[in-house]
Amino acid sequence: MEKYIEGNKAAWEEAFDNRDVSWGADITERIEKEEYPFFEKEMVDVLRNINAEGKVIGQFCCNNGRELLSFVKNGKASRGVGFDIAENQIAFANEKAKELNLPCSFEAVNVYDIDDSFKEQFDVVIITIGALCWFEDLNRFFEIVAKCMKSGAVIVLNEQHPCTNMLAAQGDAGFDPDHRTECLFSYFEHEWTGNDGMYYMTKKSYHSKTFTDFTHPMSEIISGMCSNGIVVTGLKEFDHDISGGFSEMDRSGFPLSMILQGRKICERKDA
Repeated sequence: MEKYIEGNKAAWEEAFDNRDVSWGADITERIEKEEYPFFEKEMVDVLRNINAEGKVIGQFCCNNGRELLSFVKNGKASRGVGFDIAENQIAFANEKAKELNLPCSFEAVNVYDIDDSFKEQFDVVIITIGALCWFEDLNRFFEIVAKCMKSGAVIVLNEQHPCTNMLAAQGDAGFDPDHRTECLFSYFEHEWTGNDGMYYMTKKSYHSKTFTDFTHPMSEIISGMCSNGIVVTGLKEFDHDISGGFSEMDRSGFPLSMILQGRKICERKDA
């Protein structure tokens, strides 16, 4: 396992161990009572148009499992499998699956290390906000994702828009609340390290173990998919934030989030 991935595993597990009592406390109730909770409205619209009934769903970087559980229940899928590197989050997700009596299982594994036991298992794959940034090599990431997809399987990716890579969020060097749309960083390549923790999960500031993440332009995302037999079938871009870092820029005309859809049509040429 690469050193940066080992570091991220430790940092995520630390954050989850120090999570606020409210984090994940509403999963069971909301999934039992609501339709497609924990998804953005635009993502729900896309998922409703996918025939997931009786199908197998996969999610890469599933966090505490809430999105996969939500989709499996509301889409009437036969089974769901989620992958995440943090062992304590995966244990939590498996507990929630049992509480809800949903056919979901969660695996604690680095995506790069997912083995052939999941080859051609999934009819639908979802990837949600905050997943791609943890991988330095997106071609390698999508190689694993494509391996796990059946021929004809669909993928839906709801992520922060790559254009936000250029922006400074509150706490970043150069952040100016009066000039939020000023582009300060490279669109094409940037590695970030930080020890400021995961506030959205812990609701407190603390000196954390080191997180390392990477920005990727749209070309890397699309090329990573296409190079591995996944054709792009749709792209929607939105001027509202789903990351929690740029909500003050909502409806300003700057691209802040997106939904990218694709379909696996073949195996890689060199497979």
